[in-house]
Amino acid sequence: MIGTLHQCPAPAKLNLFLHVTGRRADGYHLLQTAFQLLDHGDSLDFEVRNDARIVRANDIPGVPAESDLIVRAARLLQANTGISLGANITLHKKLPMGGGLGGGSSDAATTLIALNHLWQCGLSRAELMVLGLQLGADVPFFLFGQNAFAEGIGEQLQAIDTPANWFVVIEPGVQVPTPAIFSTKELTRDTKPIRIADFSSHSKMEWKNDLQAVACALFPEVDAAIQWLKTFGDARMTGSGACVFCAFSDEAKAAQVLAQVPDKWQAWKAKAIRQHPMTHLLQS
Repeated sequence: MIGTLHQCPAPAKLNLFLHVTGRRADGYHLLQTAFQLLDHGDSLDFEVRNDARIVRANDIPGVPAESDLIVRAARLLQANTGISLGANITLHKKLPMGGGLGGGSSDAATTLIALNHLWQCGLSRAELMVLGLQLGADVPFFLFGQNAFAEGIGEQLQAIDTPANWFVVIEPGVQVPTPAIFSTKELTRDTKPIRIADFSSHSKMEWKNDLQAVACALFPEVDAAIQWLKTFGDARMTGSGACVFCAFSDEAKAAQVLAQVPDKWQAWKAKAIRQHPMTHLLQS
């Protein structure tokens, strides 16, 4: 049995668009979105323990170990497989919390993939996706392993091809709590559903994020970052915020824009990728 895995990627995602199409009786919102994987994100190290303990080996400011999704993911996998092994997990955090980049969900998915492999649990991709949904609506996407058109609460996934773009991503310096956005009465909840073919054709439809107007009203820094980035292209917010992005056809253009980002914001460039870098450890 392999006892360790190091530098396991947990990539960021962007929502290329995000429409809120309704609301379920249980309060969850019905969405349509296109998820795009990036070659930028967190990474994790795993070391098998023989005593069933799940130990986060480093401190993450603002995230107690007991509530961390990586610890919860490991314990969920233990509980559903009866595995008596444990793990030391080190999280190398790059992605901002409350940024709409899926950082915590991606970390949880990488944890499930890595420990399913190290512990030899034998769960399939589909079985891991069912577990992942118990941790958060975005987790199944990262286990799905490729760019996707998503519906439902984000768990109904169909593979899509997306352009090989580069992106400039700006972190406006604020955290946007997802519940605050979804609970606002001003949120549009009745956008007309589209078909996957509408997105795949790259038609001239206006692709938008229904959560953006609410986030901009509550957090002016998000709006300021969007307005600045819009001078270079079709900028918008990802997820429930706070990060905003703009697509470019090549790395040179992205680098040129990145060099001009005001110092008050953190920013970076990233390349679109087709597959999750951990898919080789997933069983179909």
